[in-house]
Amino acid sequence: MPARPRSRLFRVAFTAAALLRPKQHACPLAARPPPRPRSQAPGSLKCFLGTLKMEMTEVTGVSLKRGSHAVEDNDSVAPAEEAKRQKVLDHCLTAGQDGLEHVSPPGGVHVPEPPAAVSAGEGGKNSDVQLEEEEEEEEDGLSEEGEEGEETESFADMMKHGLTELDVGITKFVSSHQGFSGILKERYSDFVVHEIGKDGKISHLDDLSVPVDEEDPSEDVFAVLTAEEKQRLEELQLFKNKETSVAIEVIEDTKEKRTVIHQAIKSLFPGLETKTEDREGKKYIVAYHAAGKKALANPRKHSWPKSRGSYCHFVLYKENKDTMDAINVLSKYLRVKPNIFSYMGTKDKRAITVQEIAVLKITAQRLAHLNKCLMNFKLGNFSYQKNPLKLGELQGNHFTVVLRNITGTDEQVQQAMNSLKEIGFINYYGMQRFGTTAVPTYQVGRAILQNSWTEVMDLILKPRSGAEKGYLVKCREEWAKTKDPAAALRKLPVKRCVEGQLLRGLSKYGMKNIVSAFGIIPRNNRLMYIHSYQSYVWNNMVSKRIEEYGLKPVPGDLVLKGATATYIDEEDVNNYSIHDVVMPLPGFDVTYPKHKISEAYREMLTADNLDIDNMRHKIRDYSLSGAYRKIIIRPQNVSWEVVAYDDPKIPLFNTDVDNLEGKPPPVFASEGKYRALKMDFSLPPSTYATMAIREVLKMDTSIKNQTQLNTTWLR
Repeated sequence: MPARPRSRLFRVAFTAAALLRPKQHACPLAARPPPRPRSQAPGSLKCFLGTLKMEMTEVTGVSLKRGSHAVEDNDSVAPAEEAKRQKVLDHCLTAGQDGLEHVSPPGGVHVPEPPAAVSAGEGGKNSDVQLEEEEEEEEDGLSEEGEEGEETESFADMMKHGLTELDVGITKFVSSHQGFSGILKERYSDFVVHEIGKDGKISHLDDLSVPVDEEDPSEDVFAVLTAEEKQRLEELQLFKNKETSVAIEVIEDTKEKRTVIHQAIKSLFPGLETKTEDREGKKYIVAYHAAGKKALANPRKHSWPKSRGSYCHFVLYKENKDTMDAINVLSKYLRVKPNIFSYMGTKDKRAITVQEIAVLKITAQRLAHLNKCLMNFKLGNFSYQKNPLKLGELQGNHFTVVLRNITGTDEQVQQAMNSLKEIGFINYYGMQRFGTTAVPTYQVGRAILQNSWTEVMDLILKPRSGAEKGYLVKCREEWAKTKDPAAALRKLPVKRCVEGQLLRGLSKYGMKNIVSAFGIIPRNNRLMYIHSYQSYVWNNMVSKRIEEYGLKPVPGDLVLKGATATYIDEEDVNNYSIHDVVMPLPGFDVTYPKHKISEAYREMLTADNLDIDNMRHKIRDYSLSGAYRKIIIRPQNVSWEVVAYDDPKIPLFNTDVDNLEGKPPPVFASEGKYRALKMDFSLPPSTYATMAIREVLKMDTSIKNQTQLNTTWLR
C-alpha cells in the first residue's frame, strides 16, 4: 500500500471520545445528544481525519471535471434532457455540470481550465495563455513538503473555526440503538468503492489481458531495446535523473529499424516523445519529454480499423486519487487531452475505487503498458466499444467498509446494522459539501444568489481561520493589505485554485466588474457554491420535517410520479412509506410541501434575503430550477460480519489487485485483541456513505468535533 499522506490534515488522530453518543430514546427520532464524558472513552482510537472527506459519489451531470482537487466543466452540454433526469435523481449538479461537489472550493483547490480554453487564438499567444503555460511549469515542481513549518497553530486550534453537523442542519437520527465506537478508515484500504454500471453489474478489475489486435505492434517490437536502455528510458520517464533526453544509437540503420525503435519507446514509455538525429555520421533515436501544451496533442494520427469501436473501455483501479486526478495523470503519460476520456461517475480521493473509463482511439495495448510505469493505478478489462460513457449512467456504487477496534457488543452491532438495512438513514448532504474553513461554501452561494458580488469576492479572498496551506495564507494577507489582485496573485505558486482564478479575473476586468472576474472560474466550481446553499437549506428542512412528522408519510408530503412531484392526499397516505417521500431543493421549478414545512422554507429564505417565489437570477447560470431528493435512503445488498484481529496493520479483506496477485484472503481467529465491523452495502448516485456510517456509529462526522474533543492527541 502507498505511504500515508504527509499532510497534517491526514495525520491527525482522534479517540473514541470524538464520537457523540445519543441517549436511549423511546422514540427513534433523536436529536443530537451531548458528547459522552472523556472518562468513558474506551481506550485510544486513532483515525485520519482526511477520511471524513471521502467517498461521496456524485454523478448527475456531464463531461470533464477537476484537476488536482477541484472540478472542471464542459459548458457545451445542453441542459434540457439532463435537467429532467436530475429532478428525479437529485440535485447534485445542474445540467451540463460535472459531479464533484464534495470538495469545497475555498482553500486552494486546483481548478484547471476547460481543455477547449487552453489554446490561443490565431494571432499567437495571448497573455492568459502564456500565464497558463507558466502555471503548468509551476505545478510540476510544486511540493506539499515544507508547508508544515509555516503553521503557527495546531490543527485542533485551526479547526475551532470549522463547521459542526449542527451548523449545516444535520441533527437527527432515525434509529433507536445506542451507537458505539469504531475507527473509520484507519487505512484507506479499509474503504473500497466499486461502481455499479447501468446494467446493474458491479465493476471489478479481474483481467489484465489485452485484446488481440493485428493493428497493434507485436510484443517482438519491445525486444529491440536493451535492459540498460529500458532502465535509462524509465528513469527519464519518471524524472528520476537530470537527463533531459536519452539517445539510442541505431546500429543497423534502416527506416524499418528506426520505426521499430520509435514504436517500442512510445508504447513502453507513454509520456516520452521521439525524434531521429544525425550525430557525427551516426543515426540516433532521441527520447525526450514532450513539454507544455505540445504534450496535450490530439490522439496520435494512425490507422484505426473501421471494424473496431472508436472507444477503448477499461476498468480503472486507483488508490488515493480522485477520478479527474487519475485522468490527468493518464492523459499526461499518453500525451493526449483529458477531454478524450469519459466516465459515468466521479470517485473521491480518500479510498480505493474501481470504475469504468472510456478513451477515444487509444489502444488497449498502449493503455496496458501504463501498468508498468504508474503507481497506485491498475488498468484492465479492456474492450473496444462504439460509444463513450456518460456521467449519470451508472446505477450507484457498492461500498466495502471496515470499522476497526469497535466497542459495540455483537447485539449492538446487530441492532445497528438491522436498522440500516430495514430503515436506512437520513439522506443528508455530508460535511464535505460545505468546506472545512471558517468560510462555508454555502455562505458564498447565498451571496451569489443575493447578487452581492462584493461580498462574494470578500468571502473567497479574505483571511480566514482554518486549515490552509501557507501560500494561501500569504495570498489572503496580501489581499487584505493592498486589495491589489496582481500582488496577491504573485503569492500563489499554483494559480489555478479558485482564489487564483478570481484574482486573475480581477486583474483582467477590474474591481468594478466582479461578475466577469468571477466568471473566469470554471462554471462547475461557480455552481458548486450555490448548490452548497441549496444543500444547506435542504438539510435544515429535512431535520424540521422529521422533527415535526416523524418517520411516516403525512398528507401534504411530496412523492415522485415519473419526474413530477405530487402531493399525498389524506385518502392515499397509507399507499406510501417514508422511503417514497421527497423534499425539494429550493428553485423556480419545484413544488413545496403542503404542510408546516412549506412555511419553514419561506421563512429560511426570507431570513437570507431571498425570494422563494423568484429564484431566477439576473445571470442565467445562477438561476436555480431546483430538484427533489428522497429524505430516507435504504441501502441495498447490505451484509456485515464482526471479525477479530491482533495486528492493526493487516488488511481485513482482499482488494481486486490482491485477488489478481493471488493473495489468499485473511484468516481470522475466533478471538483477538481487537474487533472490526466489515460491512458491504450499495447506494444510489448522489448519496453519502458517511451519512450511512454516521447512523450506524452515531458519530458526528465534522472535523471540528473530531478534533476539539481530542485536543490532547493533537498538540
